[in-house]
Amino acid sequence: MKKIILSLFLFSFLFLSFGVSEAAVNSYDKYGSKTGSYRETSSGFNTYDKYGSKTGSYRKTSSGYNSYDKNGAKTGSYRKTSSGYNEYDKYGRKTGSYKTGSNGVTTKYDAYGRKIGSFKKDSSGRVTEYDKNGRKVGSYR
Repeated sequence: MKKIILSLFLFSFLFLSFGVSEAAVNSYDKYGSKTGSYRETSSGFNTYDKYGSKTGSYRKTSSGYNSYDKNGAKTGSYRKTSSGYNEYDKYGRKTGSYKTGSNGVTTKYDAYGRKIGSFKKDSSGRVTEYDKNGRKVGSYR
């Protein structure tokens, strides 16, 4: 479940921070194997596992997105800030943040402000995710 929620957040991040405009985006692990997909809807987007089964959804709000599991239960929210986005759990507690620097790299932080990863978009439009030590974790395109 934790991995699914992480995937949900990452797609939200792609739409919000990188302005991904495609109606559908696929996610891949560090070896290039497909791990899921994300499809835009009129109210936000839905997320799917690699087999095409729905795993959750995101709905637009005035300040970002709310996230829901596959059964429609709210799992969290994402709110825009001056430098990126803050992430909150379903109770409104801050669980992390994402900040984009002038170099175009977005850094992910935990609730205590510790760096836990980063994302970078290349000229082809693919977004690559790295862990806190700079090792590739996956990609989105």
